[in-house]
This record gives sequence, structure tokens and C-alpha cells, in this order.
Amino acid sequence: MGEKSRSNSKGEVPQGLDHDTQAKKKLVPFGLLVLNMAWLTVIFGKQETSDFWVDCLKEWWLSARVAFRHIKRLVIYLDNGPHTFGYRTQFLKRIIEFSDWSGLEIHLVYYPPYHSKYNLIERCWGALEKKWNGTLLNCLQVVLYWARRMTWCGKHPDVKYLDKDYQKKVTVPPNEMKQYEARLQRSKTLPKYDIRIVPQRLRSG
Repeated sequence: MGEKSRSNSKGEVPQGLDHDTQAKKKLVPFGLLVLNMAWLTVIFGKQETSDFWVDCLKEWWLSARVAFRHIKRLVIYLDNGPHTFGYRTQFLKRIIEFSDWSGLEIHLVYYPPYHSKYNLIERCWGALEKKWNGTLLNCLQVVLYWARRMTWCGKHPDVKYLDKDYQKKVTVPPNEMKQYEARLQRSKTLPKYDIRIVPQRLRSG
């Protein structure tokens, strides 16, 4: 018999309201899927911003760099979301800083608009929703517990919570952005969808 999430270990069903109410706290998920290993990482945070996205990437790399110490280049497939698209100044600044910090060459590859269904991370979100299966997500511990119980290709994900507040709509002034834009190697045919970043110490070496 499959696992059910509508009751606790004593068979007691938590009481719910008969209509939706305004949530007291919102959580946003960041997902990173290593395709050839079916290794899924899910990090929950308070606000979805460019800084949150790159901080999650850094958090993932701190855990993954031992297993991937031979890796020199990281190819990241992205949707054209508002916080990570190819001309989002704060995202580009932070991802360049991540490249310099990690020593990794970063290759950003974007799915065209309305093609996110081809991104496998979207199917991971579907698996998470199925695992929640009507659970009352009434506290952080419940959210993290059931996220850890989901599986993708037979494996449980790494699940974390990033307890940090972020300012929204942060932008980089044009004069400052020039130095970062000069670091970007944009495709001549697809400048918005294909971007390479070489870490500074490799560029000068």
C-alpha cells in the first residue's frame, strides 16, 4: 500500500479550512538537477531573486565540489525567468562572481520562451507536488520533510533551507555593468540564450 500524507502516525487527520486563506509565510524553491546522475537538490528560501538563485548555486557547489573536483566547466540549462534571463544585470554580476570564486567556466544555455516544458527540472516539481498529495504545508518542517521523502529516478533529493532575506529588484548601474558585460562571451547568433563566462584567474593565466 502506498504512503499517504493526509493523516499522521496515529491516524489523526489535521483540520483544514473550507477555503484558501492568505499564507502567513511563503517559501520559494530552487532546484538543481545533475542530468547524468539524476541528482536533485532542492533549496527553499524566502524570496525569489537573482541573489537567492546564485547563493543556492554556491550552496550546491560547496556540497558537490569534492565529487566533481575534476570538473572545469559547468553547463547550466535555464528558463528565461525574470531573475536569471540573459540581460538581468544583477544575475550576470553574481554569476561572474561565482565563476571567479569557484574557478569554473560557466556556460549558460537558455530554453526559448514557452519551452520550459522541455526542462527536466519541471518534471521534478511535478514529482514533488505528487508527494505532497494534499498535505497541509503548515510549517517549514513539514515542507522540508515531505520534500525529502519524494524521489526522482528512485533517489531522494538533497533538501535544504536558506534562511536569508533578499532585497528585490536589485540592478547594476550601467557604468558599473560595462566591466561585467565585457566578461561575457555571448553567442553571435543567440546572444540572449548562449553565454560563456571564463573565471578571471584563468583568463589572466
